[in-house]
Amino acid sequence: MQSDEELRRKAERRAEEKIGLYIHITVYIFVNLLLIVIWYVNGGAEWFQNQTDGVFPWFIFPLLGWGIGLAAHIIGTYASTGLQERIAQKEYEKLKNK
Repeated sequence: MQSDEELRRKAERRAEEKIGLYIHITVYIFVNLLLIVIWYVNGGAEWFQNQTDGVFPWFIFPLLGWGIGLAAHIIGTYASTGLQERIAQKEYEKLKNK
């Protein structure tokens, strides 16, 4: 059984991780929207209309690359929480039994 203080520290750590994720998502959205606007203003409008002239949609590379990192951050924030606790509990039991 965990004490109230331990539960409080865990809750604060999880809250910090989630706030960090929300900041990451917000920055991802705003920066990539800015890149799309820059592309569109600098010749993307022509490419969008006939797809032969104009500037290739280069913004997809940072969008996808950063998106992979963001997906890893999401998985790390939500999926690993229970896994980390289970592994820590097993390690605690191993050390306790030695």
